Amino acid sequence: MVNNNSYQASEIKILEGLDPIRKRPGMYIGSTDEKGLHHLVVEIIDNSVDEAIAGFGKTIELFRSQVTEAEKKLVDTKDLADQSITVVDNGRGIPVEKHAQAGVSALEVVMTKLHAGGKFENSAYKVSGGLHGVGSSAVNALSQLTQVVSKRDDRYYYQAYCKGIPNKPVAEITEAEVKQFFPRQSTAFISNHTGTLVHFIPDTSIFSTTEFSHEKLVQVLRDRAYLMAGIYFTFNDEIVDVEKHFYFEGGIKSMVEHLNIGKDVLHDVFYAQDEWVDKEKDKTIGVEVALQYNDSYREVIDSYVNVINTPDGGTHISGFTIALSRVLREYAEKNEMLKKDENFVASDLKEGLTAVVFVKMPANDLQFESQTKTRLNNSEAQSAVYQVFKETFSSFLEENPTAARTIVAKILLSSRARQAARAAKDAVTRKGILDGTSLPGKLADCQSTDPAESEIYIVEGDSAGGSAKQGRDRRFQAIFPLRGKILNTERARLDKVIDFAELKQLIIALGAGIGETYEPKNLRYHRVILMNDADVDGEHITTLGLTFFYRHMPEVIEQGHLYVAMPPLFKISYGKNDELYAYSEEEKDRMVNDIKQKNHNASIGLQRYKGLGEMNPQQLWDTTMNPESRIVKQITIDDVNKADNTFDVLMGSKVPPRKKFIQTRAKMAELDL
Repeated sequence: MVNNNSYQASEIKILEGLDPIRKRPGMYIGSTDEKGLHHLVVEIIDNSVDEAIAGFGKTIELFRSQVTEAEKKLVDTKDLADQSITVVDNGRGIPVEKHAQAGVSALEVVMTKLHAGGKFENSAYKVSGGLHGVGSSAVNALSQLTQVVSKRDDRYYYQAYCKGIPNKPVAEITEAEVKQFFPRQSTAFISNHTGTLVHFIPDTSIFSTTEFSHEKLVQVLRDRAYLMAGIYFTFNDEIVDVEKHFYFEGGIKSMVEHLNIGKDVLHDVFYAQDEWVDKEKDKTIGVEVALQYNDSYREVIDSYVNVINTPDGGTHISGFTIALSRVLREYAEKNEMLKKDENFVASDLKEGLTAVVFVKMPANDLQFESQTKTRLNNSEAQSAVYQVFKETFSSFLEENPTAARTIVAKILLSSRARQAARAAKDAVTRKGILDGTSLPGKLADCQSTDPAESEIYIVEGDSAGGSAKQGRDRRFQAIFPLRGKILNTERARLDKVIDFAELKQLIIALGAGIGETYEPKNLRYHRVILMNDADVDGEHITTLGLTFFYRHMPEVIEQGHLYVAMPPLFKISYGKNDELYAYSEEEKDRMVNDIKQKNHNASIGLQRYKGLGEMNPQQLWDTTMNPESRIVKQITIDDVNKADNTFDVLMGSKVPPRKKFIQTRAKMAELDL
């Protein structure tokens, strides 16, 4: 019998101060993985950017540093992160006078109180990325140590916090103390009349990793430098001793040019900038749009609201897409470029399109889906972008007929190819070729029917396939052998992919379909492993496989199902029957030296594997297929634009960029995606 009296008032917990953030960090920063970790940096950087947007401050510096011994003494824990972040700007500095409502310094209020800040009203910030007033306080709550210095009228005010709790009240300190606390980061700060310095060390008990990525921090600053034309950004990475500067006069027009580096563009960059006035709500929205088509098949549409990246789009992207469709359709019809019964859809419009949409809106009226601000919800943003972009893009097409006809021709080509691919896919589907009712004869399937425990090895060659079939664990491991190198699918449309016999059979074996018909729940294996020889040919075949999945079955990568097996390069024999396997030249040398140190008279034999087929089934199992001892690398994509450019360079038609890519990365052990 249920005891209704067991639920007592004493069980109702009130989370005070910053406790809600530490209890549920995902609600405030999205996640506690690497993405959430870097979101901390974004929150602090964007506070400085908001100052610049408001017209205060022209320089923003970011430091990645090793945690110092002095910092360790400030924190009562042995498990302190190794890296710290410091952000310095020359804005107005955070106010420090006593806050009438809170009874403490305004600086302490900003850093320790939820929903506190200067962005709820238009008096301090007309345009900003801040919305909920939890940015600085969230960073503070999720850091083992936070230190803030506010410079106001050439006077310095300091406060330190451990996990969001102030060590002492805000106090004025001297310039000498600033130099003592921050010997490297304070140089520019001291030369400014006003400004803010925020220094934090992420909490190892909150985050799964506390290692900041150099590349991700560069991307954060570069994006904001493009959006904030005329603002100077500096990245001082003291861990790798690198200093980088970012300053772009061209704004998002330069950003589009950067995104299209290495691609064959079809026209000059289109750029529009204007303000749209919402008379009903008495507000003004600034709109900037830049776009350029290239000859690739992929779309790149980046969107920002007050320098906040909105990867999930929102109303501003809806306005852009609707206007783009209407303007191009009207132009095509007006100039009689459409054949009878011919039309195009959104995917046709976006093929080969690189665009950046940037809107500036009043800070106190922003509506995002969550604190992480990945999608804009303001309906007026759709109207603003639609009106500004539609008028200017229509004029652009009329004034640039060559560019206009090239763009429309590109879209119509995409439409016709899409219809041809659909017809080909429908044809083979009607014949039962992709319906999965009968698996390919070459597939050596596993016994398990549970996708979560099943894995499929995609190998090249009958010899390797034979060893893999004999050496595998039949309960959960399937083998799919390929004959020769598969089609380079970088520029292949869906109909060409389906016509290629080896790929067609692989699609059937995986069971989830392809393109619009892809169904995640039908994927028969949750580990799809590319296993090829550890030589140049093997790596080329692996790259072809990666290209196929990235271009035509990206869901497999996005859902974390794609892996690359790492077979050994050497077998080291010594003693009577002792064997070791080395996966690199360096590991081989180290193992040989270790053997010689332990046994000076040992007879050492080395075998350099030229291919998987040289291993017997037991060796292949021990080194490459046994889950307890194998090395497999999961394929993930952190930066879609960078990955797209990598595949375009490696597998595209241009030789010089590929040659340069290979030469500069010849000694790298991992594929740079």
